[in-house]
Amino acid sequence: MIQSMTGYGKSVLQLPTKKISIEVKSLNSKNLDLNTRMPSLYREKELDIRKLIASKLERGKVDFSLYMEITGEETSTQINKTVVKQYIKQLKEVVDGDETELLKMAIRLPDAVTTERDEIDEDEWSQIQTEIISALEKIHQYRLDEGKTLESEFIDRVNNISQLLDKVIMMDPERIEGVRERLTKGVAELKEKVDENRFEQELVFYIEKFDITEEKVRLQNHLDYFLKALKSDDSNGKKLGFISQEMGREINTIGSKSNYAPMQKLVVQMKDELEKIKEQLLNVL
Repeated sequence: MIQSMTGYGKSVLQLPTKKISIEVKSLNSKNLDLNTRMPSLYREKELDIRKLIASKLERGKVDFSLYMEITGEETSTQINKTVVKQYIKQLKEVVDGDETELLKMAIRLPDAVTTERDEIDEDEWSQIQTEIISALEKIHQYRLDEGKTLESEFIDRVNNISQLLDKVIMMDPERIEGVRERLTKGVAELKEKVDENRFEQELVFYIEKFDITEEKVRLQNHLDYFLKALKSDDSNGKKLGFISQEMGREINTIGSKSNYAPMQKLVVQMKDELEKIKEQLLNVL
Protein backbone atom coordinates (compact mmCIF):
# COMPACT_ATOMS: atom_id res chain seq x y z
CA MET A 1 0.00 0.00 0.00
CA ILE A 2 1.39 3.40 -0.94
CA GLN A 3 2.13 6.12 1.58
CA SER A 4 2.15 9.86 1.19
CA MET A 5 5.22 11.80 2.31
CA THR A 6 2.92 14.45 3.79
CA GLY A 7 2.16 13.83 7.43
CA TYR A 8 1.88 15.14 10.99
CA GLY A 9 2.23 13.51 14.38
CA LYS A 10 2.18 14.91 17.92
CA SER A 11 2.59 13.46 21.40
CA VAL A 12 2.66 15.11 24.84
CA LEU A 13 4.30 13.77 28.00
CA GLN A 14 3.60 15.23 31.45
CA LEU A 15 6.46 14.65 33.87
CA PRO A 16 6.48 15.71 37.56
CA THR A 17 8.24 19.03 36.92
CA LYS A 18 8.00 19.54 33.16
CA LYS A 19 5.84 18.99 30.09
CA ILE A 20 7.41 17.55 26.95
CA SER A 21 5.71 18.19 23.60
CA ILE A 22 6.88 16.33 20.50
CA GLU A 23 5.85 17.26 16.96
CA VAL A 24 6.84 15.63 13.66
CA LYS A 25 5.90 17.13 10.29
CA SER A 26 6.86 15.86 6.84
CA LEU A 27 6.56 16.97 3.21
CA ASN A 28 7.78 15.43 -0.05
CA SER A 29 11.48 15.25 -0.86
CA LYS A 30 13.71 13.03 -3.01
CA ASN A 31 15.64 11.88 0.05
CA LEU A 32 15.41 12.14 3.84
CA ASP A 33 15.93 15.80 4.71
CA LEU A 34 15.72 15.96 8.52
CA ASN A 35 15.68 19.11 10.63
CA THR A 36 15.58 18.87 14.45
CA ARG A 37 14.79 21.39 17.19
CA MET A 38 15.23 20.58 20.88
CA PRO A 39 16.55 22.06 24.14
CA SER A 40 20.31 21.85 24.61
CA LEU A 41 19.73 19.38 27.46
CA TYR A 42 18.70 16.69 24.95
CA ARG A 43 21.23 17.46 22.21
CA GLU A 44 23.37 14.49 23.17
CA LYS A 45 20.47 12.26 22.12
CA GLU A 46 20.07 13.88 18.69
CA LEU A 47 21.93 11.14 16.80
CA ASP A 48 19.70 8.46 18.37
CA ILE A 49 16.60 10.49 17.45
CA ARG A 50 17.78 10.89 13.86
CA LYS A 51 18.40 7.15 13.50
CA LEU A 52 14.95 6.40 14.91
CA ILE A 53 13.21 8.84 12.55
CA ALA A 54 15.17 7.54 9.54
CA SER A 55 14.14 3.95 10.32
CA LYS A 56 10.45 4.90 10.58
CA LEU A 57 9.93 7.55 7.88
CA GLU A 58 12.60 6.64 5.27
CA ARG A 59 12.11 9.65 3.00
CA GLY A 60 10.73 13.18 2.97
CA LYS A 61 11.46 16.67 4.30
CA VAL A 62 10.97 16.07 8.03
CA ASP A 63 10.81 18.66 10.83
CA PHE A 64 11.18 17.21 14.33
CA SER A 65 10.54 19.45 17.35
CA LEU A 66 10.87 18.67 21.04
CA TYR A 67 9.59 21.40 23.37
CA MET A 68 10.11 21.50 27.13
CA GLU A 69 7.94 23.54 29.52
CA ILE A 70 8.89 23.70 33.21
CA THR A 71 5.73 23.17 35.29
CA GLY A 72 7.26 22.55 38.74
CA GLU A 73 9.60 24.40 41.07
CA GLU A 74 12.68 22.77 39.64
CA THR A 75 15.08 25.12 37.85
CA SER A 76 18.70 24.90 36.83
CA THR A 77 19.17 28.69 37.08
CA GLN A 78 20.40 30.01 40.44
CA ILE A 79 21.11 33.50 41.76
CA ASN A 80 24.65 33.83 43.06
CA LYS A 81 23.75 35.67 46.26
CA THR A 82 27.33 36.35 47.33
CA VAL A 83 28.22 37.95 44.01
CA VAL A 84 25.00 40.02 43.89
CA LYS A 85 25.55 41.37 47.44
CA GLN A 86 29.12 42.29 46.52
CA TYR A 87 27.87 44.09 43.39
CA ILE A 88 25.32 46.08 45.43
CA LYS A 89 27.99 47.03 47.97
CA GLN A 90 30.27 48.33 45.23
CA LEU A 91 27.42 50.16 43.51
CA LYS A 92 26.58 51.97 46.75
CA GLU A 93 30.13 53.29 46.80
CA VAL A 94 29.53 54.77 43.37
CA VAL A 95 25.95 56.08 43.72
CA ASP A 96 23.54 56.50 46.59
CA GLY A 97 20.47 54.79 45.12
CA ASP A 98 17.42 52.81 46.09
CA GLU A 99 18.23 49.19 47.03
CA THR A 100 15.67 47.83 44.56
CA GLU A 101 17.18 49.79 41.70
CA LEU A 102 20.67 48.70 42.69
CA LEU A 103 19.47 45.07 42.76
CA LYS A 104 18.08 45.43 39.22
CA MET A 105 21.48 46.67 38.09
CA ALA A 106 23.44 44.01 39.99
CA ILE A 107 21.39 41.08 38.68
CA ARG A 108 22.35 42.02 35.12
CA LEU A 109 26.06 41.99 35.79
CA PRO A 110 28.33 39.02 34.95
CA ASP A 111 28.08 35.87 37.11
CA ALA A 112 25.08 37.22 39.06
CA VAL A 113 23.05 34.33 37.70
CA THR A 114 24.47 30.87 37.08
CA THR A 115 22.99 27.98 35.13
CA GLU A 116 23.87 24.48 36.15
CA ARG A 117 24.07 21.92 33.38
CA ASP A 118 21.51 19.19 33.99
CA GLU A 119 22.24 15.58 33.23
CA ILE A 120 19.62 13.53 31.42
CA ASP A 121 17.79 11.14 33.68
CA GLU A 122 17.69 7.82 31.81
CA ASP A 123 14.27 6.85 33.17
CA GLU A 124 12.94 10.21 32.03
CA TRP A 125 14.58 9.79 28.61
CA SER A 126 13.05 6.33 28.25
CA GLN A 127 9.58 7.89 28.68
CA ILE A 128 10.41 10.64 26.19
CA GLN A 129 11.66 8.08 23.68
CA THR A 130 8.37 6.19 24.01
CA GLU A 131 6.49 9.40 23.18
CA ILE A 132 8.74 10.04 20.17
CA ILE A 133 7.84 6.58 18.87
CA SER A 134 4.16 7.38 19.51
CA ALA A 135 4.43 10.59 17.46
CA LEU A 136 6.16 8.67 14.65
CA GLU A 137 3.38 6.06 14.66
CA LYS A 138 0.81 8.85 14.33
CA ILE A 139 2.58 10.44 11.38
CA HIS A 140 2.93 6.97 9.83
CA GLN A 141 -0.84 6.48 10.09
CA TYR A 142 -1.40 9.95 8.66
CA ARG A 143 0.78 9.02 5.68
CA LEU A 144 -1.17 5.79 5.17
CA ASP A 145 -4.49 7.67 5.19
CA GLU A 146 -3.16 10.20 2.68
CA GLY A 147 -1.83 7.28 0.63
CA LYS A 148 -5.33 5.80 0.34
CA THR A 149 -6.58 9.07 -1.13
CA LEU A 150 -3.69 9.17 -3.60
CA GLU A 151 -4.25 5.52 -4.54
CA SER A 152 -7.89 6.18 -5.36
CA GLU A 153 -6.92 9.10 -7.60
CA PHE A 154 -4.21 7.08 -9.36
CA ILE A 155 -6.68 4.27 -10.10
CA ASP A 156 -9.14 6.77 -11.58
CA ARG A 157 -6.46 8.40 -13.75
CA VAL A 158 -5.08 5.08 -14.99
CA ASN A 159 -8.59 3.87 -15.82
CA ASN A 160 -9.17 7.10 -17.75
CA ILE A 161 -6.02 6.49 -19.81
CA SER A 162 -7.09 2.88 -20.37
CA GLN A 163 -10.51 4.01 -21.65
CA LEU A 164 -8.86 6.52 -23.98
CA LEU A 165 -6.56 3.75 -25.22
CA ASP A 166 -9.62 1.62 -26.00
CA LYS A 167 -10.91 4.48 -28.14
CA VAL A 168 -7.55 4.68 -29.90
CA ILE A 169 -7.67 0.94 -30.61
CA MET A 170 -11.21 1.22 -32.03
CA MET A 171 -10.19 4.20 -34.14
CA ASP A 172 -6.99 2.65 -35.50
CA PRO A 173 -8.48 0.77 -38.52
CA GLU A 174 -10.30 3.91 -39.57
CA ARG A 175 -7.05 5.90 -39.26
CA ILE A 176 -5.07 3.41 -41.39
CA GLU A 177 -7.80 3.41 -44.05
CA GLY A 178 -7.70 7.20 -44.06
CA VAL A 179 -3.93 7.18 -44.63
CA ARG A 180 -4.37 4.67 -47.47
CA GLU A 181 -7.07 6.78 -49.12
CA ARG A 182 -5.00 9.97 -48.91
CA LEU A 183 -1.99 8.30 -50.52
CA THR A 184 -4.08 6.67 -53.26
CA LYS A 185 -5.80 9.97 -53.99
CA GLY A 186 -2.47 11.77 -54.08
CA VAL A 187 -1.05 9.31 -56.65
CA ALA A 188 -4.24 9.54 -58.74
CA GLU A 189 -3.97 13.32 -58.86
CA LEU A 190 -0.51 12.99 -60.37
CA LYS A 191 -2.16 11.46 -63.46
CA GLU A 192 0.79 9.18 -63.90
CA LYS A 193 0.64 5.51 -64.72
CA VAL A 194 2.10 3.45 -61.89
CA ASP A 195 2.90 -0.19 -61.34
CA GLU A 196 0.04 -1.34 -59.13
CA ASN A 197 2.05 -4.11 -57.50
CA ARG A 198 4.96 -1.79 -56.76
CA PHE A 199 2.59 0.87 -55.49
CA GLU A 200 0.91 -1.61 -53.17
CA GLN A 201 4.29 -2.72 -51.81
CA GLU A 202 5.35 0.88 -51.17
CA LEU A 203 1.98 1.61 -49.61
CA VAL A 204 2.30 -1.29 -47.20
CA PHE A 205 5.85 -0.21 -46.31
CA TYR A 206 4.70 3.38 -45.74
CA ILE A 207 1.71 2.38 -43.61
CA GLU A 208 3.93 0.17 -41.47
CA LYS A 209 5.71 3.33 -40.33
CA PHE A 210 2.40 4.46 -38.82
CA ASP A 211 1.65 1.14 -37.17
CA ILE A 212 1.11 1.54 -33.41
CA THR A 213 0.31 -2.06 -32.49
CA GLU A 214 3.41 -2.47 -30.29
CA GLU A 215 2.84 0.87 -28.57
CA LYS A 216 -0.78 -0.02 -27.76
CA VAL A 217 0.25 -3.35 -26.24
CA ARG A 218 3.14 -1.88 -24.25
CA LEU A 219 1.03 1.00 -22.93
CA GLN A 220 -1.66 -1.39 -21.71
CA ASN A 221 1.03 -3.51 -20.05
CA HIS A 222 2.44 -0.44 -18.29
CA LEU A 223 -1.04 0.55 -17.10
CA ASP A 224 -1.62 -2.93 -15.68
CA TYR A 225 1.82 -2.97 -14.05
CA PHE A 226 1.19 0.44 -12.46
CA LEU A 227 -2.03 -0.81 -10.85
CA LYS A 228 -0.26 -3.95 -9.66
CA ALA A 229 2.55 -1.89 -8.12
CA LEU A 230 -0.02 0.20 -6.25
CA LYS A 231 -1.14 -2.96 -4.42
CA SER A 232 2.35 -4.09 -3.39
CA ASP A 233 3.21 -4.37 0.30
CA ASP A 234 5.81 -1.60 0.19
CA SER A 235 5.36 2.00 -0.91
CA ASN A 236 7.76 2.76 -3.76
CA GLY A 237 7.05 6.11 -5.34
CA LYS A 238 10.27 5.98 -7.38
CA LYS A 239 9.21 2.69 -8.99
CA LEU A 240 5.80 4.15 -9.86
CA GLY A 241 7.62 7.16 -11.29
CA PHE A 242 9.67 4.92 -13.60
CA ILE A 243 6.51 3.15 -14.81
CA SER A 244 4.82 6.49 -15.49
CA GLN A 245 7.84 7.55 -17.59
CA GLU A 246 7.43 4.41 -19.72
CA MET A 247 3.72 5.16 -20.07
CA GLY A 248 4.59 8.64 -21.28
CA ARG A 249 7.06 7.27 -23.81
CA GLU A 250 4.42 5.03 -25.42
CA ILE A 251 1.77 7.78 -25.41
CA ASN A 252 4.20 10.18 -27.11
CA THR A 253 5.07 7.59 -29.77
CA ILE A 254 1.38 6.95 -30.48
CA GLY A 255 0.91 10.69 -30.89
CA SER A 256 3.85 11.09 -33.25
CA LYS A 257 2.79 8.11 -35.39
CA SER A 258 -0.95 8.75 -35.44
CA ASN A 259 -1.00 11.33 -38.26
CA TYR A 260 -4.72 11.56 -37.58
CA ALA A 261 -6.34 14.53 -35.83
CA PRO A 262 -9.10 12.64 -33.93
CA MET A 263 -6.50 10.23 -32.51
CA GLN A 264 -4.15 13.05 -31.59
CA LYS A 265 -6.94 14.62 -29.54
CA LEU A 266 -7.19 11.38 -27.55
CA VAL A 267 -3.42 11.40 -27.09
CA VAL A 268 -3.58 14.94 -25.67
CA GLN A 269 -6.18 13.77 -23.15
CA MET A 270 -3.98 10.81 -22.17
CA LYS A 271 -1.03 13.16 -21.65
CA ASP A 272 -3.16 15.37 -19.43
CA GLU A 273 -4.17 12.42 -17.25
CA LEU A 274 -0.55 11.23 -17.06
CA GLU A 275 0.71 14.67 -16.00
CA LYS A 276 -1.75 14.64 -13.11
CA ILE A 277 -0.43 11.21 -12.10
CA LYS A 278 3.19 12.43 -12.22
CA GLU A 279 2.34 15.51 -10.17
CA GLN A 280 0.82 13.42 -7.37
CA LEU A 281 3.63 10.84 -7.53
CA LEU A 282 5.95 13.51 -6.10
CA ASN A 283 4.10 13.03 -2.79
CA VAL A 284 4.42 9.23 -2.71
CA LEU A 285 7.00 7.66 -0.41
